[in-house]
Amino acid sequence: MKPFAIRRRNTLWPFAFAFIIVALAWSHALPARADAAAGKNDFAACAACHSVDGSDGVGPHLNGVIGRKAGSVAGFNYSRAFRQANIVWDAKSLDSYIANPQQLVPGNHMPYSGQPDAATRADIVAYLATLH
Repeated sequence: MKPFAIRRRNTLWPFAFAFIIVALAWSHALPARADAAAGKNDFAACAACHSVDGSDGVGPHLNGVIGRKAGSVAGFNYSRAFRQANIVWDAKSLDSYIANPQQLVPGNHMPYSGQPDAATRADIVAYLATLH
């Protein structure tokens, strides 16, 4: 061994550490995968008012809700707020509505305060997307 040899330090560890931090942050930013089967079970709370067989009850049926304009089921007596809402239901708008119905459509008559859990909402929306 040479008396004045310079020992090389491993300079890769800061890059590896940074990569791990970025990968973890990115993975938490990704939405959880929605589960339509779980959403069907979660929909049980909605089924008290909404059917999936094409018939209306206290609320309108939700068959084909994805892509449908809010307040547009023929023959259903919507609130003024829904008749005037300019929303076409998609995953994002349904998620917002299920999270807080009064915030998305102020003055609607649905007596539901909302679902705070994002994963549960995603599952319900995934289930609704299967209904045609």
